[in-house]
Amino acid sequence: MENELRDIKPLLEIPDSSYYIFLGLVALGIMLLVALLWFLVKKFWKKRKINMQKVYFEQFKNLDWNNVKASAYEATELGRKLTLENERAKEIYSQLVPMLVAYKYRKKVPALDEETLKQYNLLVHIIDESI
Repeated sequence: MENELRDIKPLLEIPDSSYYIFLGLVALGIMLLVALLWFLVKKFWKKRKINMQKVYFEQFKNLDWNNVKASAYEATELGRKLTLENERAKEIYSQLVPMLVAYKYRKKVPALDEETLKQYNLLVHIIDESI
């Protein structure tokens, strides 16, 4: 054994980080997938959500003016909810409310006059444009 080869060196360990790179890419892919799912669910949830402004507007537009007293109360309440953001609608609503007072706090109310109905229809038209 004296003739043993001394010029061959033992195997060297090569650092291998491919396992950690693979785990990092998998984690990144999972995070991107979760973010994409979150975005899609949020987008569809907003579309599914009921717009209360539209519901209030449909009720406001379809008021039955045969029962003037109840309709005056409804118009006052729904008009207040619908005109919170629109300045022009708020101004017309503030003109309509004193007209509706004549039909509210009485036992017997007269039929709806033409001027109040015109003001109501104008408010409906302006709110319809803003929604």
